[in-house]
Amino acid sequence: MQGMHLYEYAVLRVVPRVEREEFMNIGVVLYCAALGYLNVKYSLNPQRLAALSVALDVEELEAYCKAFATICRGNKKGQELESLPAASRFRWLTAKRSTVLQVSPVHPGFCEDPETTLNRLFEQLVS
Repeated sequence: MQGMHLYEYAVLRVVPRVEREEFMNIGVVLYCAALGYLNVKYSLNPQRLAALSVALDVEELEAYCKAFATICRGNKKGQELESLPAASRFRWLTAKRSTVLQVSPVHPGFCEDPETTLNRLFEQLVS
């Protein structure tokens, strides 16, 4: 029987103009240490992003998100960040930044299946 596992998650946000503190949720990153799970799910809607900021470079934002996902997936033979343990990658990804791609504070919870939980959080917080 599966038990409940502690997980942590943060919401990915687009903050086109940091000084205005306006943002749009675009994804969720979830980490479950007990299961060695670290994954991100994001979606960029160009029309919604344009409503937030017409000056936002969506292609550049897509590149940032892909880099975020690459670090999240990890790769023992990859770049320095990609080869870190999952816990270190999650802490690096959720560190406070003053850039166009930011994350919310980290929140905890319990789940049986982190993939299902990631999808549920994405639907609740992003879609």
